[in-house]
Amino acid sequence: MKTVVEELPVVSIEKLSVSYSTVYGTVRALNQVSLSIAPGDSIAIVGESGCGKSTLGHSIVRLLPPNSSYDSGRVFLEGQDVITLNRSQVSQMRGKLAFMIFQDPLNSLNPVKRVDTQLLEAIRMKNKYDGKPFVEEEAYKEAEAKLSDVRMPDPEKIMTRYPHQLSGGQIQRVVIAMGLLMQPKLLIADEPTSALDVTIQAQVLKLLKELQTTYRMSIIFITHDINLAYAVSDRMVVMYAGEIVESGPTVNLISHALHPYSQALIKSIPKITKREGRLSAIAGSPPNMLYPPTGCRFNPRCPFVMDVCRTKSPVTIDKEGESVRCFLYGGADS
Repeated sequence: MKTVVEELPVVSIEKLSVSYSTVYGTVRALNQVSLSIAPGDSIAIVGESGCGKSTLGHSIVRLLPPNSSYDSGRVFLEGQDVITLNRSQVSQMRGKLAFMIFQDPLNSLNPVKRVDTQLLEAIRMKNKYDGKPFVEEEAYKEAEAKLSDVRMPDPEKIMTRYPHQLSGGQIQRVVIAMGLLMQPKLLIADEPTSALDVTIQAQVLKLLKELQTTYRMSIIFITHDINLAYAVSDRMVVMYAGEIVESGPTVNLISHALHPYSQALIKSIPKITKREGRLSAIAGSPPNMLYPPTGCRFNPRCPFVMDVCRTKSPVTIDKEGESVRCFLYGGADS
């Protein structure tokens, strides 16, 4: 009789709260966020600007700015508590366990170093952590092979160029190749296509899906564009004002969103034709996180607001295969 071995999640976040100290006061950017990501899983985190998407991504790899603090909760990467790691352990974790692609491709590479120098540096670091010798000739071939894996034409020529000699799409491919050289278990992409044109966006998204299947990487895709999230993810997480308000399989959430905020986001997606009338917009503005609303943080903008929404905070419950944080489906914090 075969024993079924259950795989541990690549990422496990437990009631994480993160705040920023500013001249105006303390901003709670994340409030009691919990999330789990299985090996090979692809998750999109969506929401308006300022909802905490990027803070969540940066929290996982300890790239928060100096004015930030982990107030509570834990972040595990393959069983390691990221928050308790020292500087050397964090550097090793960023290479071997997690790799992050940033929003602006032009700031992702050192502008005064050639592509080959930067890719070989990644291999040198990986070999150091693995206790393997660095052989430059072998490393050069490995770097070229990874550029080919990310569908980069003429990798030999690309290796000799500086970042300013490449297009935005080419730079993103070089950065993704660098991540593949480090062989991470988790790839965090923070709006990696926002600075690219539509054609290159489609190519990068297709590439991420192919690499996820080939290397069985887990992917966190951070975006405000639900169309992109739908194209790249298996599961979707909707954030509002530092909290996860809904999560579930992407197809289910898009076709049958439960939370009023999720519903409003989907309705605001432009249609192909004008037949469906005027574009829907979400009333009001995101809250000032220095003074977030009492109770449910979406209550000032919610079309279904009830008295309890203004005084108590809802808890996350399971409903129709999804997790949702809303009084429309019951449940309240004490």
